[in-house]
Amino acid sequence: MKVRIAPSILAADFSKLGEEVRSVEGGGADLIHVDVMDGQFVPPITMGPMIARDLGRATRLPLDVHLMVEDPMRHADSFIEAGASCVTVHCEATPHLDRVIRQIKSKGAKAGVALNPATPLADIFYVLGMVDLVLVMGVNPGWGGQTFIEYTLAKIEAVKAEIKHRKLNTLVEVDGGIKLDNVGKVVKSGADIVVAGTAIFRAGDYGQAIAKMRAAAQKALQS
Repeated sequence: MKVRIAPSILAADFSKLGEEVRSVEGGGADLIHVDVMDGQFVPPITMGPMIARDLGRATRLPLDVHLMVEDPMRHADSFIEAGASCVTVHCEATPHLDRVIRQIKSKGAKAGVALNPATPLADIFYVLGMVDLVLVMGVNPGWGGQTFIEYTLAKIEAVKAEIKHRKLNTLVEVDGGIKLDNVGKVVKSGADIVVAGTAIFRAGDYGQAIAKMRAAAQKALQS
């Protein structure tokens, strides 16, 4: 199994965003993770579909859009039209989770569902077979550079076990607080995709940071 590395542009230098994205693509990234925040579901405000569209022009990598927004049904279509390959919504952000997942998939994009650290797996039990990925938050959403919450490792394991039990192809993505010293634990718990912002964009050499993270992940899987 090849662990996929998704640099989060939340930690990139926005004054040269196209160059930053091309640099991580050249450094071996598998996806570009786009954190969208609306100032309501989480306090910060980050970016909209226009930036996603421009990012799509700067890279050949899939855009992995993570909507940390209230009422994601209002916004999902615009990000798909801007070029998102996958749109992930928080189960805590909508009373109509089934409907928004169907909406995303009807537009031809992959759909993901995200869980905050304290949100139980039971909250997505009935839609697990509908989504392409489950995003387990390793921190409380809103800011980069936070410390990974250790108890979320048990949640990653539980999500992976349920996916295997149902014989689904659903991927497990983990976002928040992932660094070189803990990526091994995260992938051993069941992550297929790891999102890293600060650990990559604050490194001097993006390619080297990605390679080291991938090597640590693969070593953990083989141990």
